[in-house]
Amino acid sequence: MTGTKKVFSRFIWVGAALLLAAAAGYALLHRQDQNTVPPGFVVGNGRLEATEIDIATKQPGRLVAVFVREGDAVRPHQLLARMDTAPLEAQLRQAQAEVRRAEEARRSALAKVDESQSRMVLARRELERSERLLAKGIATQQRLEHDQTNRQSAEADDASARARVAEAEAAIAAAVARTDYLKAEIADGSLWSPVRGRVLVRLAEPGEVLPAGGKVLTVIDPEEMYMTVFLPEKEAGNLALGAEARVVPDAFPERPLRARVVFVSAKAQFTPKEVETAEERQKLTFRVKVRLEPHRESRLKPGLPGVSWVRLDPRAPWPPSLQ
Repeated sequence: MTGTKKVFSRFIWVGAALLLAAAAGYALLHRQDQNTVPPGFVVGNGRLEATEIDIATKQPGRLVAVFVREGDAVRPHQLLARMDTAPLEAQLRQAQAEVRRAEEARRSALAKVDESQSRMVLARRELERSERLLAKGIATQQRLEHDQTNRQSAEADDASARARVAEAEAAIAAAVARTDYLKAEIADGSLWSPVRGRVLVRLAEPGEVLPAGGKVLTVIDPEEMYMTVFLPEKEAGNLALGAEARVVPDAFPERPLRARVVFVSAKAQFTPKEVETAEERQKLTFRVKVRLEPHRESRLKPGLPGVSWVRLDPRAPWPPSLQ
């Protein structure tokens, strides 16, 4: 009886071992089948990247407020941060006062022009009358020369008054331009989001004094995600811009994402160390950029590793797992 139990137990262990071996073999074959690249396709490894937009200051100054944090979703034209614009606002008030002063100077100059015009008209009439009287022998040459001098003086005053009007108008234009410039600088003190995206990094805090071009935030545009892969010369030479592709993230391989080839490098380069190619002896490769088409996958984020399947032959059918 004891011998029968030992034989039965041995059969159970042998059967279990055979089942495990069969399962391992099936998994290995299935994995090899998945990794097999059908004709008309090429596969490259890479990491997801996104277009990064630095939200930076235009002028040096103190940062007074930041309204978002890392990971926050932002929308176009959303106010993200604000710089201290008090000095600029004081300069704006001064420039606006200069506009009013120049406008007052223009009004005064116009009044002088009216006055000089009246004097000039009177001087010309006096001169014409002196000329007629001199012709008749009634007026003297001295009177004529006096009236000629008065006319010349009136014309000079009129020209001077008109010059002051032009000067005042130029001052108005300069002061208005100055106010427009300061308004634009004040507006640039408010930092807005240019896209619908997400805050990747918050680089500065309220109270910090930043130089011109100082970075406050980095925002990513999730609609502009892509993967860079490196393909051997043979495959890259047969690759056309706009070719269909599929990006398969390692984190969720069951969700292949549609993409297209948007860039192929014109020159070959050495394969980066972190990139694996199908043939390890392949040293020179071409950089290829695969951009994702519009998607609704919220799990995507920059840095996720994955693979890109690129279709070289437009007639080749996609594997069922990549449909």
